[in-house]
Amino acid sequence: GLLLLGTLLRPADACSCSPVHPQQAFCNADVVIRAKAVSAKEVDSGNDIYGNPIKRIQYEIKQIKMFKGPDKDIEFIYTAPSSAVCGVSLDVGGKKEYLIAGKAEGNGKMHITLCDFIVPWDTLSTTQKKSLNHRYQMGCECKITRCPMIPCYISSPDECLWMDWVTEKNINGHQAKFFACIKRSDGSCAGYRG
Repeated sequence: GLLLLGTLLRPADACSCSPVHPQQAFCNADVVIRAKAVSAKEVDSGNDIYGNPIKRIQYEIKQIKMFKGPDKDIEFIYTAPSSAVCGVSLDVGGKKEYLIAGKAEGNGKMHITLCDFIVPWDTLSTTQKKSLNHRYQMGCECKITRCPMIPCYISSPDECLWMDWVTEKNINGHQAKFFACIKRSDGSCAGYRG
């Protein structure tokens, strides 16, 4: 019975996400903003199916710029209370700026998880910062396919291959930093460096 014990102790609800290219993260998100977190507190947000209260962390934020999203500024960001359930922890104190992509919740609120694209603003390349304005949006009809090992192929002309994992063993590699996948006039998609 020792083996069984080992399996029971493993957290069943560990958060797992598949890697996403920044352009895909932008396209999948309802809201993409540059912001800093001012304060954090735990709040109740309804009950689960068993009647237990669902806790979330509420970050009060200062939005610096919105790249995609509703007309109204985002004032609050919600996330799960621990990283095991995909909760995100942001530096509070209003010093550190982030690029935050996530789901809109209406009325100046959004929800984020560890699977969303959330990075300190100063770690973004100049290309990534520029692409947030228009280029990523232009590529939202394209599909970026991660290549886990050689050889890999595209299965349709609207795909671009994302090779960082093969070339650098790193998902935050050269193509994530300097590459967008844009639809061309003939309807196919191609990698665009800029």
